Order: sequence, then structure tokens, then C-alpha cells
Amino acid sequence: MKIILKHRISVILILLSSVPFLDTDAQTIEKPNVIIINTDDLGYGDLSAYGATEIKTPHIDALAENGIRFTNGHATSATCTPSRYALLTGEYPWRRDTKILPGDAALIIPTDKTTVPSLFQKAGYATGIVGKWHLGLGKTLEKDWNKPITPGPNEVGFDYSFIFPATADRVPTVFMENGLVLGLEADDLIGVNYKEAIGNDPTGISNPELLKMRASPNHGHNNTIVNGIGRIGYMTGGQKARWTDEEVPITFLVKAKDFIQKNKNKPFFLYYALTEPHVPRMPSTIFKGKSKLGYRGDAILQIDWAVGEITKQLKALGIEKNTIIIFTSDNGPVLNDGYVDYAVEMNGKHRPAGPLRGGKYSAFEGGSRVPFIISWPGNIEASISDALVCQVDFLRSFAHLIKQPLSEEQGQDSQNTLSAFLGQSKQGRDILIKQGGALSVTKGRWKYITPNPGVAVAKLTNIETGNSKEDQLYNLKEDLSEQNNVAKQHSEKVAELKQILSQTTSP
Repeated sequence: MKIILKHRISVILILLSSVPFLDTDAQTIEKPNVIIINTDDLGYGDLSAYGATEIKTPHIDALAENGIRFTNGHATSATCTPSRYALLTGEYPWRRDTKILPGDAALIIPTDKTTVPSLFQKAGYATGIVGKWHLGLGKTLEKDWNKPITPGPNEVGFDYSFIFPATADRVPTVFMENGLVLGLEADDLIGVNYKEAIGNDPTGISNPELLKMRASPNHGHNNTIVNGIGRIGYMTGGQKARWTDEEVPITFLVKAKDFIQKNKNKPFFLYYALTEPHVPRMPSTIFKGKSKLGYRGDAILQIDWAVGEITKQLKALGIEKNTIIIFTSDNGPVLNDGYVDYAVEMNGKHRPAGPLRGGKYSAFEGGSRVPFIISWPGNIEASISDALVCQVDFLRSFAHLIKQPLSEEQGQDSQNTLSAFLGQSKQGRDILIKQGGALSVTKGRWKYITPNPGVAVAKLTNIETGNSKEDQLYNLKEDLSEQNNVAKQHSEKVAELKQILSQTTSP
């Protein structure tokens, strides 16, 4: 009898050991949930976890305190469309000459291309995107916004999508769910045009008295007025479909939480693409005035609150130990980006880029070195890592995590840096090429920026672009703020990095 009982216990233990998710060890969880929280224009120095003293972000700090805070984490680009393309495809965006898209652009991700969401889809995950898209919709510029628009997020790997098409400062200012604009009415059809004015809606040019936030000169934010704010591009119709800026962040949060709730009992991948602190900065009313940095600071506090709401939900559902959260930003910060919101005047001692030079649009580190935090409670030990990591590596790293094979052509620029992402190694990638107007290549401590005849300082944003007619070489270990160009003293290093860049960018 004892022998039979002992045999039955052994069988039960063997069966239990084969059931996924029971053991929270990183090596035995086969399909952890993954949430990427990608903010918009959030700088390296905008969080208290990264040294900010004029603003406190306790919920994001908690992710860092219980996970890995990378000090050398990067987007591939200093602007949003290119970096988001790279994050989802594992391909450098300059290979396709990817630039910031207008609001009526066609989809730029080929539907047959392996993407991060399609990778998870193949592994049996529920996949969803909530938030900013800005990678184009449909096959052409001309599209009927009053009918389902394809292809879009759902055709490149997302089972569920709840987005706005481009940026908050571009029309159409509407929510779209699975390819269809919400709130459509048959007798109030939507029209969008980026070439000429359409309809009878007031514009920032013709009716400045209707603006609740004035636009800066020459930025283009003076076309159709929506919610008292001038936008880029012209829009007509869809009056009940148009969102108000103050509701956008909370709506996205609700939809993100709904997706998590719906898929709590199966593995899921969520790309939660926040719109803050991109312009126009118009945080929800409950956050207005909460910081001393104006609406931009208020928007950052709203980001922090949203992160806290997501982490609370995961704990309440009991799935926090089976969920990886990655918090990052699509590019560096900008203060004056088209609206009179007093971000510059109220910035005070705050340093959005921290110790880095430049910001959004720049080839300097401030353009693409961004907050980069990975949390996986019970599986990743709290640490600070200086490993060179990049969003372009999500594809191949996740493929390794969830055991999905990739060919060399799939995600051709993505590298498997999973051991660095999980804190098992301080070694990330060896070489990184970035796009910020000029191309740059980083290898170890050295960074080379190619000559670019563009202006040194962008007049509209007052950000140093990193452009120069000469070669630029910086020792990032000794000169993180890129103040001392040592190209002439290290001609052999310039030649080496030029060769790497030439080999990588050649067809």
C-alpha cells in the first residue's frame, strides 16, 4: 500500500512539474505576459528614477526599484515614426527612409513582415495595441474615414487595436477601434486633407479668438481647430466622433485595463503607447496644475499615475509575477514644439534630458537615449545596468524568450539581448546605429556622428541638432554630454567607425 501511494505521489509531482506558470522562476515560465509602455517625447531626465528633482514619479520609480534601470537604453531614432517602426519590426528605419508621417499616410509596415505582435501571435498570445499609432493606415493617402480602413494594426499582428491614427496635434482627432472610427454618424461624414482647406470648420489662422491654447509661429499648428486647439491638417465632419484632449489619456488607460482584464487567464502582449508629454499638452483636468512645471510636468505626472494603475491591476488579478513590464520612450524631450503652453518658461531647474546634450530631433544622445526600465517581479533582480540596449532588439530577444524561430532576414537589425534585458548579463549589443538627422554609430565608449550640412540648432525648437560639416567623435564614458569632439585626435577610431557604418548601410 505504501509503495502504491508513493508511486501515485511521484506521478502527481511529475504532472505538476509539467504544468506551465506554476513556478515563477524566469527559466520555467514559458509564456510570461509582456506589456510595453511607450511614452511620447519623454526625456532621459524627466523621471525621478533618472535623477529629476523638480518632479516626482513614484510609480515609475517603483518599477525601477524592483527591476532593471538601464542607463544606456536607446530608441533607434530621435523622432517618433522611425523609432516606433524599429521597435515593432526589428529593422533600422533609415533602411526604408522612414520619416515622421502625416495623419493621412498609408501603412508603412509591410503586412507580410514579421513584427513583435505577430511573433507573439504565433506563440498563442492575445495581442493588443492601445494608444498612439502613427505608422499609417490603408494602402494610399486617399482613404474613406467613414468605413473600415485596412490594412492597419490588425493586419500586422494585433488581434485588438484601439488607437488614434497619428499624433494629437494632427487630424483626424478620432479614436479608432479595429480599423473603424468610433462615433461615426451617417449624416456627418469625416473628411481629411493635408494639402488644402476643406469644410467650414474654423482654423487657427482665421479664428485665433477661438483658441484655448495658442500655437507658436511657423510650426503649422494653425489649421482646423478641435477642442480649442489648432491642428496640423484640415478636417471636416465627425463632430461627435472627435475626442477632447483631456479625455484621451484616461480613455487609453481604460482600454488598456480592459484588454488586460479580458485576457488575464491566458498569455497576452500589450503595446500601450501613451501620447504624453507630446504636444498639445492638455492633461486631464484632475492633473492640471499638479506639477510646478506647467502642463508638460502635469502630463508626466499623469503618465506616472497611469503606470501605477496598470501595476495595481496586475497585482489585484494576481498576475504581476507572470508579467514583464517595459517602460520606455520613443525619443528624447522637447519643450517648445508648437504651442504656447509655457513649458519653457515654467521649466525652471528641471533638465528633461538630464546630463545629455540635445533632445528630440537631435543626433546627440539627448535625442535617442531614453528611459528604459524592465520589471518582472520575482524573476528580475533589482539593479542598474549600463549595458547598451535598444528597442530594435525586442523582436529577436522576445523570439528567444518565447521560443519562436526567426530567419536572418526577419528583424535583420535586431539582436538577441535577452540576457541583458533579464539582468543576467551586463553585456548588451556591441554596436548601435541611430538616426537623428545625421546617422551615428556607437561602439563601446566611442560614438561617431556623420557630417551633415544642416543647421546646428533647430530654430523652431531651440534644440541642438548635432549637425556639423565635420566628423564628430565623442568618448561617452568620459564625456557623456558630448562637449569635446576628439575626431582629430583619434583619426584611426573615426576610420574604424566609418567603416562599420559603411558596411551596415550598404545594400
